[in-house]
Amino acid sequence: MNKSAIITGASSGIGLAVSRVLCELGYEVYGFGRDFTGDETVSFAKQTAGFHQIVCDLLNTQELCDAVKKAAEETEVCVLVNAAGVGYYGLHEELNVKQIQTLVRTNLEVPLILTNRLLRVLKKNRGYIINISSVTAKQNSPRGCAYAATKAGLTSFGNSLFEEARKYGVKVTSIHPDMTATNLYRDADFTCGSEPESYLEPQEVADIVRCILSFRDGMTVPEITIRPQLHRIKRKQN
Repeated sequence: MNKSAIITGASSGIGLAVSRVLCELGYEVYGFGRDFTGDETVSFAKQTAGFHQIVCDLLNTQELCDAVKKAAEETEVCVLVNAAGVGYYGLHEELNVKQIQTLVRTNLEVPLILTNRLLRVLKKNRGYIINISSVTAKQNSPRGCAYAATKAGLTSFGNSLFEEARKYGVKVTSIHPDMTATNLYRDADFTCGSEPESYLEPQEVADIVRCILSFRDGMTVPEITIRPQLHRIKRKQN
C-alpha cells in the first residue's frame, strides 16, 4: 500500500505548495479543496500523477469524513497537513455571525475533526500532523482578534496533542507563518507590502514542511515561526 498525505486547502496558496512538495517526496497526495479550476492548480494536477483532487466542502462534515475514510482505506496515510484557512479582518463588532462561524469551523473545527478521524491510523504509521497556524496565534491582533483566536486555538490543540500522542511516535508541528502572499487577505482592507522582503512565499512555508519530514524519526519540532525580514503591509485603495 502506498504511503499518502491528506492536505486541506490544496487548491491554492500554501496548501498547493505543500502538495507539490509532498508529491516530490513520493507521497500519494489527497488534496482537499472546493475549487481546482485555477490555472496553476490545473497545470500541476495534469503533470502530477500522484496528486488526487478531492473536491469537497470542508464545512460539510459528513462529506469530509466520508472522503477521508475512503482515502485512508485506499492508502497508508502518514501525513496530515491542515492548511485550509479563512480570514476576516476589521473591528470585531463589524464581523457578522456567519463570518465568525466560518472562521471557527474552517480554522479550528475542521483540523480537530480530521485529526480525530485519522489519529488511530497516524499512530499506527508513526505519522505527522502539521497544522498551518499563524504568527497571530502568538501575539495580540487588533482588527483580527477572531481570526487570531482560531489560530491560537489550533496551536494550543497541536501542543496538547503532541503531549498526548508523542509516545505513539506521532509527530505534531504547528507552523506560524507571518504575512504570506496568498489570497487570505482578499476580504481585508490591507495586503502584503510591495517589497519581497515584507512577505513570505507559499513555497517557503512548504519548504518548512519538507524540512520537518526530513528529521530523524526520534526527533520533532512542535512549533516553528517564520517571518519576512520587514514588517510592512499595504492598505488597499477604496
